Amino acid sequence: MDWLPALIAGLGLPAVATAVGLAWRARTGRLRETSAASGSTETDAAALDLSPGTLGSSATLVQFSTEYCSRCPATARQLAGVAARYDGVRHVEVDLTHRADLADRFRVLQTPTTLILDARGRASARIGGVPRLDAVHDHLDRLTRRTHVAS
Repeated sequence: MDWLPALIAGLGLPAVATAVGLAWRARTGRLRETSAASGSTETDAAALDLSPGTLGSSATLVQFSTEYCSRCPATARQLAGVAARYDGVRHVEVDLTHRADLADRFRVLQTPTTLILDARGRASARIGGVPRLDAVHDHLDRLTRRTHVAS
């Protein structure tokens, strides 16, 4: 075997893998604002079969989980804690283990994935992976029109 291709493979593949990993990490947990689908009459809450009593009056944190997700229980505790700090905000967990239709409908490729629904039940933000809580607080502050003070 020629030493130059072996050297390129030996140094190049780890460098590419590191770059891809860093890009993935930078993207995971980031809040992305969403826009309402034009012409759609069904709310995201209705598509999720969430009753009006399940929704928060200001916002709802919808966490998509599966039975085998190792990060989902900790994420659920964090999001429940965030929801408890705001009047009118609730946390709802949706198990996708036996609901592939919802995973397809909401294009969930990883768990946890979190949707933030506004007071009308429409998605206003989406987070793939474990959410960055400062971004969740900022978004909820805008939806609830309040100022969050870190404690």
